[in-house]
Amino acid sequence: MLTLEPLLKHVVPFTLVVFRLAGLLVFTPLLANRTLPRQFRVMLAVMFGAAIYPVLPAAQVEPNVDLPGLLPLILSEALIGVVIGFLAGLPILALDMSGFLMGHQMGMSLARVYNPDVGSDTDVFGQVLMYIGLATFVALGGLEASYLALVSTFHNVPVGSFAMDRVPLDAIVGTITSGVELAVRVAAPVLAIVFLLMIALGFVMKTMPQVNVMTVGFTIKILFGVAMLILSLAAMQRATSDEIERVMAAVVSWARSLHG
Repeated sequence: MLTLEPLLKHVVPFTLVVFRLAGLLVFTPLLANRTLPRQFRVMLAVMFGAAIYPVLPAAQVEPNVDLPGLLPLILSEALIGVVIGFLAGLPILALDMSGFLMGHQMGMSLARVYNPDVGSDTDVFGQVLMYIGLATFVALGGLEASYLALVSTFHNVPVGSFAMDRVPLDAIVGTITSGVELAVRVAAPVLAIVFLLMIALGFVMKTMPQVNVMTVGFTIKILFGVAMLILSLAAMQRATSDEIERVMAAVVSWARSLHG
């Protein structure tokens, strides 16, 4: 007689494995894109879970755990993937902040468009820089590094044994700080040229009052700002690459240092 009892003991451990993988899809660049259907992301987590679960060490979770006891385990498992994805996505969000700084100073704040990567409106320059950051992230193997870092946690932290006090608050705060620094560094060339233009336009306004500085200055700021952005793209890409590599190294180091 066919019985499902041998399979039932794997339901809870497999569910926790899937939720740990699903946490990676919350913030990880590209995987967290709001345009991806939720069903696709759910099936992706289940597919990865089905591929990983058979080769994992023996699960240390009681198969008959009740629902109140299962919810904390689900949250702690998902938190591992969320932390890895959040850290990996911070440099990309920093580029969006940099584009906001540029657009605000150039008078482009009204030209906001919907960005599916963050699920909200963003500046034109922020969206351009985010695409550059995403391309750099993929080229440097960020997706692979994030996934492999998460997979390595299964060997260091058995399913259901992660403690929430192991969240790397120092690494998160440090990455946010370096992300703000990256945003300012990337925006600095454009901010500097706009600042110099404002000084020059101030002199023009005082010496030639007949010139409509408001109309002329708006166009000049955009032209010079875009020109400076193009000229500094190579330097921006190098700064972004260095930050992404540093963050991913920190993510991998944290994942390997975990212990149950």
